[in-house]
Amino acid sequence: MNHDYQELKRLIERLHRRFLDVLRTELTRLGVRDISSVQALLLTNIGEEEMTIRDLVERGYYQGSNVSYNVKKLQDMGYLEHERSQHDKRSVTIRLTKKALTVLEKLRDLDQRLGAHWEQEHPSDDQAVMAAEALRRLEQTWSNYIRYGRK
Repeated sequence: MNHDYQELKRLIERLHRRFLDVLRTELTRLGVRDISSVQALLLTNIGEEEMTIRDLVERGYYQGSNVSYNVKKLQDMGYLEHERSQHDKRSVTIRLTKKALTVLEKLRDLDQRLGAHWEQEHPSDDQAVMAAEALRRLEQTWSNYIRYGRK
């Protein structure tokens, strides 16, 4: 099997877990102890938008299998507001509360700091551009497999 392909798969998984560790560390530093790193990532993906839970999944904003659980927990802890559609009671629109927007702002600050550090350590990094392109091609390969079946 192609070694580069296998390495990309392993790196994607490790980087996702590492990024969740970064979020967990920042939440701890901020004294935010009532949400998990997965839930914080969910808040960052929602941002200032209003969307349905289905949109979260379809846009790739939520990768887990228990989105309803995390949305419910975030509602219970005051991070999300929800509203049922008048036309389809199964459809729920969600949006962040002021409490969540405060956390979101701090996580965006973290993202800015980490981005600035990256640029300082790796100015005009052509390898990063190539890595991003490789990841986009891998995503396209997987999307095509899902859409069109076995290759």
